[in-house]
Amino acid sequence: MIAMKTVTAHDSGDYQRIAQAIAFMRQSHFHQPDLATVAQHIGLSEYHFQRMFTQWVGISPKRFLQYLTVEYAKSQITRTKSLLDLTLDVGLSSPGRLHDLFVNLEAMSPGEFKAAGAGLQIRYGIHETLFGKALIATSDRGICNLYFLNGTDEPNVQQTLQQEWPKAEIICDQQVTQPLHDLIFESVSFTEQKPLTLLLKGTNFQIQVWRALLRIPFGGLTTYQSIAEMIGLPTAARAVGNAVGKNPISYLIPCHRVIRESGELGGYRWGWERKTILLAWEANRRVV
Repeated sequence: MIAMKTVTAHDSGDYQRIAQAIAFMRQSHFHQPDLATVAQHIGLSEYHFQRMFTQWVGISPKRFLQYLTVEYAKSQITRTKSLLDLTLDVGLSSPGRLHDLFVNLEAMSPGEFKAAGAGLQIRYGIHETLFGKALIATSDRGICNLYFLNGTDEPNVQQTLQQEWPKAEIICDQQVTQPLHDLIFESVSFTEQKPLTLLLKGTNFQIQVWRALLRIPFGGLTTYQSIAEMIGLPTAARAVGNAVGKNPISYLIPCHRVIRESGELGGYRWGWERKTILLAWEANRRVV
């Protein structure tokens, strides 16, 4: 069974405050800052901060701090490894494959890759999510981009898409992407949804890595080395890290679940604070 999820749109200003609080807690977590200290740092009362944080992340600030520890991360790496081993042994019946079943991945052919989007019509929209604003772009062949946005990104999203798909026709069309947003971020559970198709443009190696990411179970954590071993290239952990960093479809292809062997969370294309929120939110909702 996969964890239940309920996500509704929120004000992006609140998200920024939560991200600011998480950045402060990250810098200070060895000192275990109390509620008053964190609330004061972001200019809120203790009551307002506690209420806002719990509403957004789903857990109290105190419990959230537990998910920042290396010990917790290492325990989840071990737990996830056993689930991934089970996946390889028993295939579709394993819990590690549920997200894989929810997503159909279609890779472009080498010729299509070189064509740089020629003949494609890509429609995009910007939507509020629990994890901040997100760009969703789709074609008649499937979702081709899902990017979380920072404040400076939003005015340039069409230019960014055009750079990624130079010969495609790029159209802003919120009505087309709104149902996708609702399906991805506001549905009750992954297993109740119809499969989503993702259209990916990448090298064979990148596609291998992105497929492997789909096997990571909800709430799980794994490492770059483990992904390298999953695709049969155990010496390619650094190259795996590069491919993970170029994942064009955040959240659905869960690159946020890959961390360092040491238990440190490492980097994230869409911001360390967002990665932390995603992992803590999933950990709190994981069905054991």
